Amino acid sequence: MQIDLKGRTALVTGSTQGIGAAIAAGLARSGARVGINGRSKERVEASIQRLAEEVPGAQTVPVVADVTTEEGAQHAAEVLPEADILINNLGIFGSKDPLEISDAEWRHYFEVNVLSAVRLTRLFLPGMTERGWGRIQYIASDSAIVVPAEMIHYGMSKTALLSVSRGFAKQAAGSGVTVNSVIAGPTHTGGVEDFVYELIDRDLPWEEAQRRFMREYRPQSLLQRLIEPEEIANMTVYLSSEFASATTGGALRVDGGYTDSILP
Repeated sequence: MQIDLKGRTALVTGSTQGIGAAIAAGLARSGARVGINGRSKERVEASIQRLAEEVPGAQTVPVVADVTTEEGAQHAAEVLPEADILINNLGIFGSKDPLEISDAEWRHYFEVNVLSAVRLTRLFLPGMTERGWGRIQYIASDSAIVVPAEMIHYGMSKTALLSVSRGFAKQAAGSGVTVNSVIAGPTHTGGVEDFVYELIDRDLPWEEAQRRFMREYRPQSLLQRLIEPEEIANMTVYLSSEFASATTGGALRVDGGYTDSILP
């Protein structure tokens, strides 16, 4: 399948590392002009340099903005006013005893993981519908469906994204704009390595720690390994293309079979 996104402009939030960086690379490899977003000018510039080495000829735009704030989101919309593709990837996660999660932490997870995506959708969706083409995606998680006991606040925010995605898909009905969420399973990123070592003996070699983590904390996985960021990116690139023109309002799983369901 040859996906051609030439002439399309994309914004990927939180794209200086991890899944976001992989998504940005996948979109650039397919010909899209990609807005690389992060809060630090230095990190954005370094990410663009890495992407240029990985994808020669990649078209990128630095979007230095904290999109969890109204001002930052507005700045992103001013830098890329005619974005055709919006990937709401930015998110935070962490483990904590459910009874020790404070009100402030509950609000923080909602504001970063949910409200930032809602705000950006409000800013970009009208232009997409006016032009008659667009792709909006929310990077959710298996934790939206199988909520881990040690990550209730995170699971709550990802469940909310599924509702947000379905609702905005209805708002965009008949416009040529598709809106979907991608349910990512346990994925191998630097942040997840730190998370694994919070739960597993730090003295263990990474491969052994990963196997133990999957066995003890994510035994439902049919892959029985962490997913690589590029595997998540493959789905987002497909959903950004013309091939996915009839896929909207969906929650598509790239979870390695982690969610015990026969429905997507």
